Formats: sequence, C-alpha cells, structure tokens
Amino acid sequence: MNLSLMIFTVLGLSLFEIISSIDNAIVNAEVLSTMGKKARRWFLFWGLLFAVFIVRGFLPWVIVWAANPSLGFLGSLTATFSNDPKIIEAIEMSSPILLAGGGTFLIFLFFHWLFIEPKNYGLKGERFFHSQGIWFYAVVSILLATIVWFASKINPLMAFGTVVGSTAFFITHGFKQNAEQREKELLDNTRNLSDISKILYLEVIDATFSIDGVLGAFAFTLSVPLIILGNGLGAIVLRQFTVGNIDRIKKYIYLKNGAMYSILFLGIIMLMDSFGIKVPSWVSPLSTFGVVGYFFWKSKIELNKINI
Repeated sequence: MNLSLMIFTVLGLSLFEIISSIDNAIVNAEVLSTMGKKARRWFLFWGLLFAVFIVRGFLPWVIVWAANPSLGFLGSLTATFSNDPKIIEAIEMSSPILLAGGGTFLIFLFFHWLFIEPKNYGLKGERFFHSQGIWFYAVVSILLATIVWFASKINPLMAFGTVVGSTAFFITHGFKQNAEQREKELLDNTRNLSDISKILYLEVIDATFSIDGVLGAFAFTLSVPLIILGNGLGAIVLRQFTVGNIDRIKKYIYLKNGAMYSILFLGIIMLMDSFGIKVPSWVSPLSTFGVVGYFFWKSKIELNKINI
C-alpha cells in the first residue's frame, strides 16, 4: 500500500468513525451537561485516552490475533506490513473468516436500522421498510442461512465466522438496548447519580457503540496500526464536536442515514472480499466519502429550507 492510499484510508476510517459515532457523541454531550466542570474535563481527557488506546486500539488488535493465533500477540500488530511469505499467507488464509463475520455484522446492523429504528426518511422506500419492521428477523435469518450455505462450500471456518458475526450483532444489540435505558437514568436528575457513576456509565456506553466502527474498519484495511490511527483520529475529532459543536451537528438530520448506508456498503465489500471477489482498497474510503457527502448535502438543503 503506497503512502497516498494509506493517507486516503486513514481519512476514510476517521470519517467513518465520526459518522458512525454521532449518536454516541450526542448522548455524551447531554450527560456531560449534567456534570460538574472537573468531571467533564476528566472525561474528555482520560475518557479520550481510554476510547482511543484501549477500545479502538486494543479491540482490533485482539480480533486480528484471534483470527491469526499463529502470528502471536505482538506479530498480529505489524503482520500486514511484513514481507515474510508465511505471515502473508497466514493473513490471506484467515481474512475470509474475519471479513465474513464483520460483513454479516454490518449488514445485520443496517437492516435493523432500516426496519426497526426511528429515523428521518432520507430516501424513497425507507418509510415502507420501517412500516414492515416485523419482517426484520425473517430477512436476517434468510440472509444468514444463505451466507452460511455458500461459505460452508468454501471453508467451514468461514461459515463459522459468519455465525460469530451474527451472534456478535445480537449480543451488542442487547447491550445497546441496556445502554439506552442507562442513558435515561443518567439524564434523570432525580436519581442523584454521582459524576463518577456517570463517567463509568459513559465509558461502558462508548465501548459498546465503538464495536460498529471497529468492525467496519476492517473493510478499509486489515492493518491494525492504520485502524488505530484512523479510528483514533476520528475519536479525537468527535470529542471536539462533543465539547462545542454537537447542537450544530444535530441539525444535519440525514447524517445518520449516511452512516447506515456506509455501513451497508462496507458490509457488502467485506462479504465480497471474503468470497474471493477482490475489491480495490480505495473503494471503501471513496464510497464512505461519497455516501456521507451526499447525505450531508441533503441535510444542508433541508436546513436551508428551515432557515428561509
């Protein structure tokens, strides 16, 4: 990977991290408004270090290591920059398993948003699918069975990775539902929660919501250092939005749509790669910039209509 492509990939990762974590940033901003200045400063500094180095740094490293145990813990960090033929072969052998699981997770995430989650309707058809929410579980079940069927013909471990991806979706979905309930408690001043309790809750919520961005990052690259750099940069920018610009960001009502359609494209790219359909490295960041740019433009038009 040449330098220009590495920079483009890091920028794409940063944008994806920002756009996929906006909901989390809004929650953080609302909860921080109920806390003292000292606690806010503590969260914005130490919480940022935890978010970047522990969650968005350690998690992708562990995922690559789990998919490539023969590389060792340290070897998994720099494996994608190695010229050793054995290491290159190990990465190529394990990547379909990782990509099949991550792609399944992201596509399930998109369909959950499309069928069930409340939204501002940005494209034709979204209202119809939202009204058919009862079909979500049928759609993802059929999709899972189809992917597993074809994956099992290539590699049983790839089929297992697909099942792990779907399992990870439903586990994290349960955590997110619990997080939504915790958010209400954090914003309920009558519960008299301490600032320390709120900080701990925010860290748990942040870790839960970061999984989407970490798994989506593998559609851009399997290089852990690039993922850490891109996601870390995105997390830093997002914390700045949390401090002073979150109300402004909330006015762009279709940014969530952009995030979810980006997730759909990245999930498809990961599945294509896992089945041996090679997608150029520049496609993931380019599609992310294109999709997010379109919905940002669409949001801006809507905002201009309101301000007239």
